[in-house]
Amino acid sequence: MMSAVMSEKGACFAASTSAPRLQRTHQAARPISCCSSQEASQPIALDATSDNPLCRRAVMSASLASAAVMLLKDTPAYAVQGYTAGRIPGVTKTPDAEGFYTYTRPEGKQGGHGVGWSELPRYAFKIPSGWSETAVSIADLGGTEIDLRYTNPEEGGLEVVVAPVMRFKDIEFNANVKIEEIAPPERIISGFALEIFGAPLQEEDVLQQEVESKDGLTYYSWELKPHRLVTATAVKNRLILLSITANARQWRKSQDHLKHMWKSLSIVTRT
Repeated sequence: MMSAVMSEKGACFAASTSAPRLQRTHQAARPISCCSSQEASQPIALDATSDNPLCRRAVMSASLASAAVMLLKDTPAYAVQGYTAGRIPGVTKTPDAEGFYTYTRPEGKQGGHGVGWSELPRYAFKIPSGWSETAVSIADLGGTEIDLRYTNPEEGGLEVVVAPVMRFKDIEFNANVKIEEIAPPERIISGFALEIFGAPLQEEDVLQQEVESKDGLTYYSWELKPHRLVTATAVKNRLILLSITANARQWRKSQDHLKHMWKSLSIVTRT
């Protein structure tokens, strides 16, 4: 069989080499002009009433480009949100009295979880102008539990982790637990440190730790060295953790914004 295939390939190759070859001719590229060759030396005036379709097309292109520039010039700096796969916009179009927009996790958003995940609890948080959502995929180095990322080169980065409670505690699939039923604050932050910071957490890294109640749910919050803010809660069978990081320059400039975002995490629905 192999020899027959090789013979057939040889015959095809011989036939292709014996056939006359197509000769390519190359001509120098010619500039396209809206005017005749006699007028080529004169400046071209765009005329929408011209009979030449190229002239009319150029006028339309210039008009559209001008309109786009004017539109962008007058557009406020909303938090940027994309329409690529896995990213469904969830940011309000207008800010609140303090100048912050609200991001609410849209129904049907996939995040980095891939297919097969049940619908996740909807959470919300505040975000300043100038922050943009970045793509998250199931191949993310942070794992499939990364649900969302936002960044601003001048202020820092934010990510939301949505993890199964079963990672810490054996529960029924449809259970509805609170974070204090899962583990104390120290165990929660230690369990996620490697995932969100890339290194284990040391005891001396914890600058501040708080436990507070909001709308019937318990929230854990941590301020960590060098400039890291984390808050977490649990609802249904999911643990939701919001993490903010900044370098020294970003922290000096924007720590008030970052701390406002840090304490703004909330759960939209619990049904």
